[in-house]
Formats: sequence, structure tokens, C-alpha cells
Amino acid sequence: MASVAGQGPPPFFKRGPAPLARLMFLLILCLVLLIADLRYRYLEVLRQAVSVVTYPLQMAAYGPVELARKVDTYFSSVQALTRENADLARKQVEVSGRLLRQDSVEQENLRLRALLDMKAQQPVSGVVAEILYNTRDTFSRRVILNKGLQQGIDTGQAVVDDAGVIGQVTRSYPLQAEVTLLSDKDQAVPVQITRNGLRAVIFGVGNGQLELRFLAASADVQVGDEVVTSGLDGVFLPGLPVAKVVRIDRDSSYSFARILCQPAAGIEQHGTVLVLGNREALPQVPEQAPVRDVPAKSKKGRR
Repeated sequence: MASVAGQGPPPFFKRGPAPLARLMFLLILCLVLLIADLRYRYLEVLRQAVSVVTYPLQMAAYGPVELARKVDTYFSSVQALTRENADLARKQVEVSGRLLRQDSVEQENLRLRALLDMKAQQPVSGVVAEILYNTRDTFSRRVILNKGLQQGIDTGQAVVDDAGVIGQVTRSYPLQAEVTLLSDKDQAVPVQITRNGLRAVIFGVGNGQLELRFLAASADVQVGDEVVTSGLDGVFLPGLPVAKVVRIDRDSSYSFARILCQPAAGIEQHGTVLVLGNREALPQVPEQAPVRDVPAKSKKGRR
């Protein structure tokens, strides 16, 4: 039989089995392998070998997913820790505002406990604020807070941290306030020494230190004495820690001693502060007028 193109058909043995025969053979082979693996576990070793060979490929494919998950977990943890640290710092400042005067109040109570006309301490409110930045004036020590008149911060209020007084509000804006630190040369605060109650005035030196001025060379002041506010100016509450005496220079040729102090608070360190409000007036009970006994009038009958 001649072919169309002039060539004869390929031999029969080169064609191989028919497609249907191949399909049946493969199906039977698959069933045998499934039954053998399910019943006798012959392919378990082969499966383990394949899993070992493909493990690096699986890890390479899962790597980007695992990296994204770790990055998300890291940034979530950082944000959570940042919020927690901010909350703890805020709570610490709020609590420290009530505990600053504990030592001075205890000493005052010891002196005034025997007095019958002792008055209760007046309650004071406070606003927690954050320091935004320092002012541009290089010759002054002033900072800007992130709260102002709308939050109840007004000019003249005292500013403290968890250790003591750091300054005073000198300017107040609707949303910000300017605080003059104790280390400023123009800042002066009336104080007293806790050891003997000696009153004085402390001034800022400008280099992070304070100075007690107008004290005689023979004044009873020692290194290590703690200095607190006296409250005579009506602005700072009495008993707030201010500084500690670190150096005393006495010269007989001068009438006054030069007394340098180290601030008790972190004047140029902390970022969260507490602005103390004005003293809240205690409610006064109105005095009642004395009641006089009015004699009863005798009734007279009409005639």
C-alpha cells in the first residue's frame, strides 16, 4: 500500500501500546501503590526522603511570610511599650505631686500637733504636661509646655517633677505655656532650710546651679542641708523640695556668704512635669446669729 507522501507507514512495533492500554496500566499501578502504602507502609521511607529534600524549598517559600509576621510583631511591641512607658511616666508624676511634701508635712505636724488651732492643708489641683522644646534665647533657661490656658495653666503657677520644683509659669498662651526654670538668672524663690527653719532667697546662677543669697557669713548653714520652699511669696506651696547645699564660701571681708546649691529636681532633664494649680479655698461655714430668748407675752383678755 503506497503512502500519500511516497513513504510507507511506520512499522507496528514502533507505535507501542494503545493509549487506552497505557491508561489502564497506569491506573492499575496507582491502585497497587496506594494499597501497598496504605496496608504495608512501603512508601513511608520515600515520603520522608522527599520531605527532607523539599524542606529548604518550603522554608524559602515561607521565609517572607515569617519575616513579615516578625516585623509586625516587633513594631506592635515597640508601640505598646512606648504607650506603657508614657502612661507610667504620667502616673509617676501625678503620684509624686502628692508625695513631694510628705517629709516637710510630717515635720510640721510634729511642731504643730500640740496647737489646738491647727488648720488643715489646703488641697491643690494639678495638670500633667509635656516639655516640647527650649526657647531660642541662649541667655535664659526657659521651656515650652504643650498645654496652656485651655487646660487651666495660668501665669505664676509652680511647675514640679517627681523630685522637686523645676520652675514657674511666666507666660501662658491658649495651647502652650512658657516656664522659667530655677536655673535662670532672673528667677528667685523664697526658701527655708529644713534643718533649722532658716529663711532665705535662692537665685539661679545660669549654669545649672542655684545660690542662696543675702545670708550672713555666720549663718547656720551646712553642706548637705536640704532647701524647700517657704511659701512666703504666695505662689509656691510651702515644703516643696528645691535644692541641697553643696558648697559654702565664707570670707571675713564680705558680709554675706556664698552658698551654692544643687537642684533637687531634674531641671533640664525630665520631659513630663506637673503644673500645680492655685490653692483651693476651703468651704467656710457661715456663722449663725445667736438666738436670743424672747420672753413670752402674757395674753390679756379684752374688756
